[in-house]
Amino acid sequence: MSGREGGKKKPLKAPKKQTKDMDDDDVAFKQKQKEEQKALDALKAKASGKGPLGAGGIKKSGKK
Repeated sequence: MSGREGGKKKPLKAPKKQTKDMDDDDVAFKQKQKEEQKALDALKAKASGKGPLGAGGIKKSGKK
């Protein structure tokens, strides 16, 4: 009986993923997604630069 048997066994290596060939539709779709993400990031940056939208003025309570 060797000391290695009682310990953890090494997991088997997973086979490498094959790179699939992308056709024109896939390339166009990826490009469209990148463009949308860039536009979204630009809008987020623009919106974060400003302060609160409608929070100016005196806040009124519901009591009279």
